[in-house]
Amino acid sequence: MKIIVTHTSPDIDAIVSVWLIKRFLPGWETAVVKFVAAGERIDSGKWKDANQKSPLELIEDDEIIHVDTGCGPLDHHQTASDRICAASLVWDYVKTKSEELKIKDSKKIKDRIEAVSRMVKVTVDIDHFKEIFRKDALADYHEFDLISILDGLKFQFPNQDDYCTEFISKSLDAILHQFENRIWAEKEIAKNGQEFKTKFGKGIGFEIINDSVIKLAQKMGYVIVLRKDPRKGYVRIKAIPATDKINIDLTSACKKLKKLDPDATWYLHVSKKMLLNGSAKNPKMKPTTLSLGEIIEILKRA
Repeated sequence: MKIIVTHTSPDIDAIVSVWLIKRFLPGWETAVVKFVAAGERIDSGKWKDANQKSPLELIEDDEIIHVDTGCGPLDHHQTASDRICAASLVWDYVKTKSEELKIKDSKKIKDRIEAVSRMVKVTVDIDHFKEIFRKDALADYHEFDLISILDGLKFQFPNQDDYCTEFISKSLDAILHQFENRIWAEKEIAKNGQEFKTKFGKGIGFEIINDSVIKLAQKMGYVIVLRKDPRKGYVRIKAIPATDKINIDLTSACKKLKKLDPDATWYLHVSKKMLLNGSAKNPKMKPTTLSLGEIIEILKRA
């Protein structure tokens, strides 16, 4: 049997470590996870060989890997460095063992490695309590973070380490996909975004299936972002929320677009900050025949 051992009441570092092994270490996808008191090992002994670099041990008939506990190669508590945690040690280890991650000419794999590396970097910072340095660290929205969710799970389901580990691991699967989307969006904004000027500031348009470009571009300072889905022809236009200096109203743009393409279905949100033509929420909407460039010309004068 393959067994991953970590400490009871696992923190995000321990769970990310478990997730990395089950997700990327060949043959360990269905490994059993067991929990011991912090610092201890499953066999109640000590790490036998300080020079052994491989974390894999054979204990009786079981293959065992200890993470974030046990004083072995994947337990970082022997160093005071704030740039290392168990997850970073595990990631360095599984990268050398995973055949999937060795496909160097694959763009998808390169993006996946970057995505996981960025996830691990966040984990290192959290494990060394650096979230206290975040901007607006006391703001309520941080309670929606995965770390706060894990803390809430421990209150809601005390002593249910298996449940908490499985729940957060599934969340990490979703976060991996979102990081990959973000990396894709970052590259799209840098290489293929069509910038344009409006009286409110700079806008940008894309023809891409990845909807992540909208929110990311807004965070980067674009006041109007346009995305056209190349498969279905649907269009999403979003303006930034109102501020003391800017209050964009897409009503005029909506009227002009309806005039140019009256057969298309246009929906202006009550906030006047979002203009939709087609949506997964309403598949009955008819997509526009207007090109990305034609819509940009309307938005320039919005």
